[in-house]
Amino acid sequence: MDDYRLIADEIAAAITGGRLRPGQRLPTQRAFARSRGIANSTAGRVYRELARRGLTTGEVGRGTFVRAGHGAAGRASGGAGGDQVALAEPAGAPVDLELNYPAVPQLSGLLATALAPLLRADALGAALAPVGAAGTGAARQAFAELVSDGSREVAGEELLFAGNGRQAIAAALSALVPPGHRLGVEALTYPVVKAVAQRLGITLVPLAVDEHGLLPDAVAAAHRVAPLRAVYVQPRLQNPLGGSLPYERTAALAEELRRLDLWAVEDAVWSFLRPESTALAALAPERTVLVDSLSKRLAPGLTTGFAVVPAALRERVAGALRSGGWAPSGFALEAAVRWIGDGTLAAVTTAKRADAAARQQLAREVLAGQRVRADPCSYYLWWELPAAWRAETFVAAAARAGIAVTPAAAFAADPRRSPSAVRVALASPPLPVLGRALETLAQIARGAAAEWVE
Repeated sequence: MDDYRLIADEIAAAITGGRLRPGQRLPTQRAFARSRGIANSTAGRVYRELARRGLTTGEVGRGTFVRAGHGAAGRASGGAGGDQVALAEPAGAPVDLELNYPAVPQLSGLLATALAPLLRADALGAALAPVGAAGTGAARQAFAELVSDGSREVAGEELLFAGNGRQAIAAALSALVPPGHRLGVEALTYPVVKAVAQRLGITLVPLAVDEHGLLPDAVAAAHRVAPLRAVYVQPRLQNPLGGSLPYERTAALAEELRRLDLWAVEDAVWSFLRPESTALAALAPERTVLVDSLSKRLAPGLTTGFAVVPAALRERVAGALRSGGWAPSGFALEAAVRWIGDGTLAAVTTAKRADAAARQQLAREVLAGQRVRADPCSYYLWWELPAAWRAETFVAAAARAGIAVTPAAAFAADPRRSPSAVRVALASPPLPVLGRALETLAQIARGAAAEWVE
């Protein structure tokens, strides 16, 4: 084993053993090298190894800090492997503001009514038959109507299906970006994309964003440095920042894709909360794979992922779905067709839009005076912490109060450049519980951070 890994093991043991606490700042690499009697280059390798294991995070202009690596925060950051599989399993904290599972009181009754006919023996037998990536004729028709809007009419043959949205994203990236090649992503991006890219051997390239989202010029600048194969982007209700691209910015991004001959994977999973916004796929349909699912619109336990795929990519994406074993569940697909057809999905969507707005209003009231960024339509907010706090320390303090939130490092495409911020998910707890949890977080933010760090 290389010497730098032995040193990294020693520091890792101090972190996992609690001798180095979440939020504690490590020495500069130069100071660390002097204290250990090693070369600066070796110290750099130690720090990179600790970041790779998910044990430390770098904050721009502030240094390297120990991450909140245990409990809820540890699950948020993806554990020792360093790949952000966060947000994939419930955190188990008394108040979960880490995962977003929107639900409305009438949901179970609405879903049960549509499922009842499907449970008859004849219908159930058909629904339990295997289904390929192309789905069924009924599914293609229903989902085409769901995705079509005033800006674009989608044909059934453009659709492919997966078990969930993550699988659809993985298939699109697998089809578009060979191992070792570069994928442009927003500098703060969906954590699962980071994990998928790592497993596929794809190199992530962070792209600059502002309060609205991705900057088209950043795509061109990164492509000039070394060619990108594709861009993963969330133009509507970007996770975690919550911004949405104005029409002019979306159109500019579409033109950059054409000019640079680049593909885009558009993640539209939260777009149902802002239906008036324009999809990138509507302006550059020949360059964009639009990926969505029903996990947020309906419920995560019985979901279907789907993708609107340009004709030139259809066989490649379908092959990736088949080889990955990511075909949809026939039962879930048939249930979704019924929920779309009988108006259940539309009713639930309307209720969730009202619910998200109510939760955002509550958050604005409780967190007044804090540096919070959020769309009033969304189920999450981005909280830039007071100067006294660092993200990992705040996450640890929140966890001690029984509240799980997600540190910025979980979303940072470059683990060395992570702001002092957290994402707060608003969807899961009942409104009264959410209000009390936000009040607790506000009290923590107004307090002293020093007591949480040795």
